[in-house]
Amino acid sequence: MPAAGRHSRVSWLAAKTVGKAGGLQHNRAMLSDAQRGFLDQCRVGHLATADQKGVPHVIPVCYALGEGTLYITIDEKPKRRDVPLKRVRNILANPQAAFVVDRYDEDWRRLGWVMLRGGAEILGEGPEYDAAQAMLRERYPQYRAMNLAGLPVIALRIARATSWGDLSAN
Repeated sequence: MPAAGRHSRVSWLAAKTVGKAGGLQHNRAMLSDAQRGFLDQCRVGHLATADQKGVPHVIPVCYALGEGTLYITIDEKPKRRDVPLKRVRNILANPQAAFVVDRYDEDWRRLGWVMLRGGAEILGEGPEYDAAQAMLRERYPQYRAMNLAGLPVIALRIARATSWGDLSAN
């Protein structure tokens, strides 16, 4: 079998080894310590949303992890102000979203990723909004110099966590 075929077969077999070290891990609503540690050590992830027709939209984002919820703020970087951002419009039309953080390494034994899926909502005020903004400012010093008050926060309610590969610290 050609190398590409072997890799595809190995990937398929790895996906079938649920619960084994290095294999695909599924976890409904609860993050394992390894998944949480991996999310805590990584600095950027990718948010996937889709509009009402199912057209996908994926963007890199900064994030903070709460208990059962992942938070992403809209910040002051230059953006259009006359219409809400595509990710916000998508969530309002179709709240199902996914988020992935991954690590690439030339040593493929070090590859790993965590994916979170669930319903997302837009927060604009209140205690949860304030707590999310505080967590994001704590995690990213760049946010401390920005006026985030009144800017939306995306709250991804984690319904499912999936991971694969090496989630150990760098």
